[in-house]
Order: sequence, then C-alpha cells, then structure tokens
Amino acid sequence: MTPSPAPRVRIQTQDFDLAAEVAALRAGDARAGAVCSFVGTVRDRSDGEAVAAMELEHYPGMTEKAIEAMIDEAQRRFGILGARVVHRVGPLLPLDQIMMVAVTSAHRGEAFQACEFLMDYLKTQAPFWKKESTPEGARWVDARVADDEALARWGIQAANAPD
Repeated sequence: MTPSPAPRVRIQTQDFDLAAEVAALRAGDARAGAVCSFVGTVRDRSDGEAVAAMELEHYPGMTEKAIEAMIDEAQRRFGILGARVVHRVGPLLPLDQIMMVAVTSAHRGEAFQACEFLMDYLKTQAPFWKKESTPEGARWVDARVADDEALARWGIQAANAPD
C-alpha cells in the first residue's frame, strides 16, 4: 500500500526533528530498503572569518516550486520512492540546523545519489539568499565555484556559472 503523499517541501523559521521527518517519509512504505539523509548546520566560520549569525531569505512560492521540480527530477533520474526537504529561513546562529534532505529508495546507491543530487541543486539553484554577520559587518554570500562544479557533474549548468 502506498502512503498518502505528505508535503515534500517545507520552508519554515522553526527548527525540525530529523527523526520525525524521516519517520513520516518512511511511514507505511514497505518498498523502501534505504533511507539517506543530510542535515546542514550553521558553522561559526566562513572563508576563514568568524560568523556570529546568518540570515536566510527566500522567494515564497517560487522556492517551493523550484525544489519540487528538482525532487521530480531526482525521482526520474534515480527512481527514488520519496523525498522530503525542509529548509529554514530567518535568523540562525552557529550550530542551528539550516536544512535537511531525506530520500527513500529500494536500494542504497540510488538513495545516496539522489540525496547528493538534491544537495548540489539546493546549494546553487534554489532561490535562497544568505547573509552572514561577521566582525567586519554583514555580507551577502555569493555562490562558490566548487558548488557550481558539483552541480555540473549532474549535467546541470548553474545559472550563475560562466559559459
């Protein structure tokens, strides 16, 4: 029996419970033989500088739609059974959870690949903007070349990458 679909994407200010999210994703789906998850947290340093806090902004509606489309693509590419992305916005401090990706599949290889695929997408293409508070003041964080290169291995050109 296939469970009724739960929201695959949530953007929120409040923290999340990884165990509860994974349990909800797996609920009643006996086809799943593998679960892979990733949780991103706020570091206290970025590019060698201290970070006291960060703030994440997004474009409501557009962000969810973009992530939903990438989950659809992960299902097409890797045959995953389910996926869930929770991403926080607003002010965050070092050690806070920023986001999580969890996927289920019949086998571990597809789960690992889909989870990494979704993370590479989120780092470069999802419409989020990040501002870090440093001792020198606040700064907006630009996309990193390494993140663009990670996305390129999936055959996707980052929108901000040079031609």
